[in-house]
Amino acid sequence: MATNILMPALSPTMTEGTLARWLKKEGEPVKAGDIIAEIETDKATMEFEAVDEGILGKILVQDGTEGVKVNAPIGILVEEGEAVPEGAGAAPKAVPKPEAPPKQETTPASKPASGPGEQQPKAATANENKPAPKPAAGAAEAGDRVFASPLARRMAKQAGLELSGIQGSGPNGRIVKADIEAAAAQPKTAPAARAEPAAAAPTTASPAAAAAQAPKAPAAPITAPHTAVPNSSMRKVIAKRLAESKATVPHFYVTMDIELDALLKLRADLNGRAPKEGPGAFKLSVNDLIIKAAARVLRQFPSVNASWTDDAIIQYHDVDISVAVSIPEGLITPIVRKADQKGLAAISNEMKDLAARAKSGKLKLEEFQGGGFSISNMGMFGVSDFAAIINPPQAGILAVSAGQQRPVVKDGALAIATVMTCTLSVDHRVVDGALAAEWIAAFKKVVEDPLSLML
Repeated sequence: MATNILMPALSPTMTEGTLARWLKKEGEPVKAGDIIAEIETDKATMEFEAVDEGILGKILVQDGTEGVKVNAPIGILVEEGEAVPEGAGAAPKAVPKPEAPPKQETTPASKPASGPGEQQPKAATANENKPAPKPAAGAAEAGDRVFASPLARRMAKQAGLELSGIQGSGPNGRIVKADIEAAAAQPKTAPAARAEPAAAAPTTASPAAAAAQAPKAPAAPITAPHTAVPNSSMRKVIAKRLAESKATVPHFYVTMDIELDALLKLRADLNGRAPKEGPGAFKLSVNDLIIKAAARVLRQFPSVNASWTDDAIIQYHDVDISVAVSIPEGLITPIVRKADQKGLAAISNEMKDLAARAKSGKLKLEEFQGGGFSISNMGMFGVSDFAAIINPPQAGILAVSAGQQRPVVKDGALAIATVMTCTLSVDHRVVDGALAAEWIAAFKKVVEDPLSLML
């Protein structure tokens, strides 16, 4: 029986995407687990894995088509010898990629630019030319049967996840690889508290919620000459998450000046000893040592390697550090997993690989979703001091500034040292002021005595 291939949700924030290219042609066989297409999401370009077997009977959405809604049909899978049903070729409504899309739109002075308000798209409904499937409740159908691809079942077993509690995004509610990855990336929360009776006294909305519900005044027309640069999907997601973070997370900041001379000497010594070529080659950056130092201190203070939920504070067992990487479309945070258990050379090579693939849009979902703590380093730009916005649901982010020659007092005498200013931003619901101060003091101690990183 013919089955529609639906546009997958490849990240938790994805509502639509671009079908970059098909890796299968019409008439070619498809097996479950085959990579059949590349999809551009609001985060990166990702591979789309088939969940059923058959023949790719018809392609409904062509290469390069933008604005394809999640769960819209993009192709038709048929069985061996089966013809594509008549009338099954209606492609979903999508925004075709223009031949020469202008990246900037110049608006005359007399013409006001359109407002930047963002409207959340509604979930797309697939118009399938076959009997409508029964609605999926979670992943279970009648008789508690769970529909999942073989790969998804293996991944769920390895991750210790119950398939019955996962909502499938594949055809007919089937659980696929992307659903397992998304479920594994979510923090596990304590059981929710029992709801209060409906007759309880009405509550007052939070200031952030009240501001969101209040009617917005119309934007003043822009009359000055200007250029309107359209917001990309990634830029919209970044703007939404950062605004929510500043509006809902009580930020608290602690700052310290840290001397770098001993760390710079260790780095130079290690790089001088490192092979230049071959499998053991590496070249350490200051950021690599910062990642290792932060990982060491997070293992020492597990209460900072945590997230807030209404029912419990989630303390992560692994030290997974998200590192901010600037890309043309905005910012992405690839993750160095179990950083406290890795050597400096391993961290350095892994970080170089993650950064390169982040800039080319080739990161996998699990490589940038999750993490328990973030580092944002702007030292390479010569920034002397800044504070970073927390990346929810994490409870902390370390802002690292440039190392600069500054006068310092040592043993009562004036001296010169290479000093960087670091600011730790924490979620005050999770990390108290004293704990934040202890953490950054311990970080300072490790950086100023970096031989401890070799132990």
